[in-house]
Amino acid sequence: MPDVAAVIDDLCEESQELDLLVRGLSAGQWVAPTPARGWSIAHQIAHLTWTDEVALLAATDADAFAGEVAKAMEAPESFVDRGAEGLAASAPDELLARWRNGRAGLEAVLRDAPAGVRIPWYGPPMSVASMATARIMETWAHGQDIADALGATRTPTARLRHVARIGVRARDYAYRVRGIKAPEEEFRVELMGPGGELVAFGAEGAPQRVTGPLVDFCLLVTQRAHRDDLAVRATGPDADRWLEIAQAFAGPAGPGRAPRGSEE
Repeated sequence: MPDVAAVIDDLCEESQELDLLVRGLSAGQWVAPTPARGWSIAHQIAHLTWTDEVALLAATDADAFAGEVAKAMEAPESFVDRGAEGLAASAPDELLARWRNGRAGLEAVLRDAPAGVRIPWYGPPMSVASMATARIMETWAHGQDIADALGATRTPTARLRHVARIGVRARDYAYRVRGIKAPEEEFRVELMGPGGELVAFGAEGAPQRVTGPLVDFCLLVTQRAHRDDLAVRATGPDADRWLEIAQAFAGPAGPGRAPRGSEE
């Protein structure tokens, strides 16, 4: 079982690292386009703000959150974009302050949550550790979009193990959302962390295997880079197929990113 407090600590560190990247941006930089089509840097922070606030609502008022779920079901293809669009129009200082307040509020609630509590969500209810892990994944992935827009290079951290874990756990979902039957057998995933540590999932003797750098696997499952540009390798046809469709996020299958140097 994960150490819940340690996972929340990692979420705070991931958010703070992104905060340092955006806090000094000019008004012109806030509206700069990111690799996510139609989304500026402001949209990326607005999305994180909206999601933190919705997660806080889910953790504190299940009935009110159920109303948000009902609204989402009315237009499932666009509710995420709508949530980001309104907030992205805020002044940069206002948006930054709201993002900080929302994530601080969520942190406090997650730290104070009773052991074993389940938080309702758009899919199955989540444990506190799972909610914090999901927020790490989103913060890192949208932070990558921002870094790419700014031409900034981020140093990979051991926090990426949380992103990889979601990517592995979401394996069958990636098949299901595309109407494909998932393989029955478990895969072995072996990833090399930034400090040379091994991050592994699945049975050691599994014939279907995925190997490579931890950061590359995370870029793959969050669809922030094309497979051709990454050093992630598959052994076995099922593992190879998974790397073509892997996604760590809920919702429809994403379009992914084009290979570097190609035209979209």
